[in-house]
Amino acid sequence: MKITPYRIKKGFKYLKHYGPKAFWARLLDRMEPEEVPYDPWFEHFKASEEELQKQKKQEKKFSYRPLISIVVPTFQTPEQYLTEMLESVYHQSYSNWQLCIADASLSEEVKSFVEKFIQEKQESRIIYKHLEENLGIAENTNAGLEMATGEWIGLLDHDDLLAPEALFEMVSKMNQDSEFEVIYSDEDKITEEKKGEWVHSQPHFKPDFSIDLLRSNNYITHFLCVKRNVLEQIDGFRREFDGAQDYDFILRCTEVAKKVGHVSKVLYHWRVHSSSTSDNPMSKKYAYDAGQRAIEEHLKRMGQQGTVTQRKFFGFYQVRYQVQGNPLVSILIPNKDQAKTLKRCIDSIEKSSYQNYEVIIIENNSVEEETFRYYESLCGTKYEEKTDGVSCEGKLPGGQKIQVVTWKKGFNYSAINNFGASFAAGEYFILLNNDIELITKDWIEEMLGNCQRPEVGIVGARLYYPDNTIQHAGIVVGIDGIAANMFPGMKREREGYMHRAATQLNYSAVTAACMMIEKRIFDEVGGLDEVLTVAFNDLDLCLRVGKAGYLVVYNPWVEAYHYESKSRGKEDTKEKVRRFGDEIEFIRTRWITLLKEGDPYYNSNFSLKKCNYALKPYK
Repeated sequence: MKITPYRIKKGFKYLKHYGPKAFWARLLDRMEPEEVPYDPWFEHFKASEEELQKQKKQEKKFSYRPLISIVVPTFQTPEQYLTEMLESVYHQSYSNWQLCIADASLSEEVKSFVEKFIQEKQESRIIYKHLEENLGIAENTNAGLEMATGEWIGLLDHDDLLAPEALFEMVSKMNQDSEFEVIYSDEDKITEEKKGEWVHSQPHFKPDFSIDLLRSNNYITHFLCVKRNVLEQIDGFRREFDGAQDYDFILRCTEVAKKVGHVSKVLYHWRVHSSSTSDNPMSKKYAYDAGQRAIEEHLKRMGQQGTVTQRKFFGFYQVRYQVQGNPLVSILIPNKDQAKTLKRCIDSIEKSSYQNYEVIIIENNSVEEETFRYYESLCGTKYEEKTDGVSCEGKLPGGQKIQVVTWKKGFNYSAINNFGASFAAGEYFILLNNDIELITKDWIEEMLGNCQRPEVGIVGARLYYPDNTIQHAGIVVGIDGIAANMFPGMKREREGYMHRAATQLNYSAVTAACMMIEKRIFDEVGGLDEVLTVAFNDLDLCLRVGKAGYLVVYNPWVEAYHYESKSRGKEDTKEKVRRFGDEIEFIRTRWITLLKEGDPYYNSNFSLKKCNYALKPYK
C-alpha cells in the first residue's frame, strides 16, 4: 500500500476512533500479505475477449432473455467517470439492456456528456432524464426506476463499472431457477494508476444468501438485480434512509423475494477515491446510523425482537435477540476423568447470568477416584453407578439441578450425548465439551435468543486456544477434503477477512464443543448419528439440520477457551486411524453432492487448502 499524506491523515482519524489496540488489529488485517495477490489473480480469471464473443452468441440461446433496466442516478459526475461507466454498460456481452440515467446535476454538463455518447455510439438503449431538483440519492434513484421498463432492474452507481460479462452472468443465473427474484454478485475495488490502467484490489467474495450476515453488514451491495414484481411490493427506495438507502432496499427486497441468488464472480468494480465510502468510510457517519435504523425496522417487519448496535468497524452491526420467556436449558457434558478440567468448566457455567439451566454430566468410564469425589461434591450425594439411570444428583449453589448419568459402553461421542439427552428436561440443549471454559457471562442468552428464532436450528460459538488464538470460528465444508474450522491460530483480537471471525453469520456447520440446539429439532433429525463415534458427528448433525430447512448460526459474541480433546486422547493407534478413515468415507458418501457442489456459505473462489479465506491459486 502506497503511503500518501491523505492515507496518513486518514490513519490518524482511525486511530482516534478505534483506539490503539483495535487500530493495530485492523492494521494487521489490512496489511497482511496476500497469499495469492489479487490483481494478477483477477487478470487471470476475468472473461477474455474470446469468452465475451462466445457469450454474445450464447445469449441468443437463453430460453429466458429479459430486458434488464440498469438505473444510474447521477449528480455532477466528472466526464471521465461518466464516460467509463457508460462504456462499461455499452460493452456488455448480453444485449437486451436499457440504461436509465436520472440526473440531478445543477449544470447541463452530464446531459451534454450523455447526449454526446449516445450520438457517437448511435445508441437507442440509453435513456436520459434531467430532474428538476436534487431530492437525494433515494428519490433520485426512484426517478430512475420510473424510467425503467425492464422485467429486471439492475443498480449501478454513476462512478462505478460493470464487468463486460455482468449481465450475461446474471441472466445465466436467472435461467437456472425461475424462482430467483433477487440476484447479487461479487465485487472488488478499483483505482486508476495511469489513464486506462486499473488496479483491482480488496475483492469481496460473498457467500450465498446469509440472513445473519446481512443483518450484520450490507454484504450484498453490488451488483444487484431485482425482479420488477419485487419492486412493486416494496415501493422503491426511502429517502429517510439516505446514506443506507441501498441497505434498507436490499433488506426489504430479500424479505419478499421467493428466492435470492448469488453469482460467485466479480461483476462490479467499485471505484476508489477520497470522497467515496469505498476508501473512506468515516466520510459518511450518518450512513451507519441509517443502516442501524434499517436493520431495526427490518426486524420489526419480520416479527423478531432484537437490539441493534453499531460496532467500532463502520458498517458492521451486532443484533442481540431478546430471549422469549424463561425456558429451561439442559447442558450436556460428556466426561472421562480430568476432574480439574471439568471443574473449570462447571465453575465457568456457574458464572452465567442466565439461571434457568440444568447440568447433565455423562460419565464415561472414568477410573480416577478424584473424578468420583468431584461428582459427589457437585451433587452433595454419594455416587452410585447406575447404567440405566442417574448415578447422583443434587443442586448447584445457584439452585440449578445437576445430575451425573453413567455410560458404561465404549467411547462413542454421538451415543454418549444421545444418552445424556434422554435425561434432559430442557426445551433447549447445549452440547458442551468438558474442556470448555466459558468467557462470556451472558453466553446462554446470546445462544438462546438466536435459537428461539423459528428459522434457526443450531447456534455455535467462537472458541480460543489457551494462548488466545482462535480455535473455531465456524466450519466450512470441503476444506481439506471434508471440512475444517475457520481462522485457526489467528490472534483473538484480529477479525480476519471482511471481519468474518467477529461477525454473526451463517455457516453450514459449527462445532459441538459448544453448541445449542432446540430439543424439538434434535429429536426431529434423530440426534447425533451413532455411526460417527468420534469425528464429524457435529458436522453431520449440522448438515442434517440444514437439510431439514433450518439455519446454523455462528455467534462470535459467545466466547470460550477450548482445551481441545483432553478426555479422548490422540489418534495414535491403528484402530483409531482406521476408524477415522471409515468416518471420512461415511461423510463423503452421505454428503457427496454438497462436497461436489461446494459449501453455499463459502465462495468458490476461495482455497480449499487454507482456512483463512485465501484465494484459490491459479498456477
